[in-house]
Formats: sequence, C-alpha cells, structure tokens
Amino acid sequence: QVQLVESGRGLVQAGGSLRLSCAASGRTFSTNVMGWFRQAPGKEREFVAAISWRGSGTRYADSVKGRFTISRDNAKNTVYLQMNSLKPEDTAAYYCAAKLSTVLGVLAAQYDYWGQGTQVTVSS
Repeated sequence: QVQLVESGRGLVQAGGSLRLSCAASGRTFSTNVMGWFRQAPGKEREFVAAISWRGSGTRYADSVKGRFTISRDNAKNTVYLQMNSLKPEDTAAYYCAAKLSTVLGVLAAQYDYWGQGTQVTVSS
C-alpha cells in the first residue's frame, strides 16, 4: 500500500509560478513511477507529467511541456511539480499518483494509488 499526500495549493496570477509536492509513505517509494494528473470542473482527469523511479525518465503532456517540470527526491519520498508561466487553463485540482510498474503511463487507469488532490487556481 502507498499513501500519497499533496501540498502546495494556491491562487496565482497568470504568468506566475507554483510548486506542488507529494509526500509518499508505505511501499518502497523508489520502486514506483510517480505522476501528476489534473481535473477541472466538468472535465475528465488528464495526464500532466510522470517520472521514472530513478528520475532519469520523464514524460509530459503537450499542454505543459516547457512550462512544468516534474522531479523527485527519493531520500525524502517526495515528488514535485514545478509549474511556471501558469495560464488560466491550468486551473484544476491536481492529483499525485503512483504506479507499481516501471512504464511511464499517461492513463489514469494505469496508476494504482492516488492522493486526495490539491487545488490550483490561476487568475487572468
């Protein structure tokens, strides 16, 4: 079992930055692929970014590529999402997720564990 707790929610203006954190506990953290997803009201949950267990492999949604950076610190059992040049369309609840396999999946169904989510609001 893996428990995930997100932090870093906030309200920022367009063009601003925000960093989300996700603290993991339980099953050996370093063996999981970690990902971030987001869900806006009335929309389906969508993939944002994923990172391999060593941190050497990453994958991003086209909508955030070049603006968001995913990273992890296995010593702290924490994964981060640095979000720069934020846009109003980035407004959503952001969810941290973990999967037991090593594939950098982009589908929510591929992930085994989820955090409770943290709200990010970007004003224009």
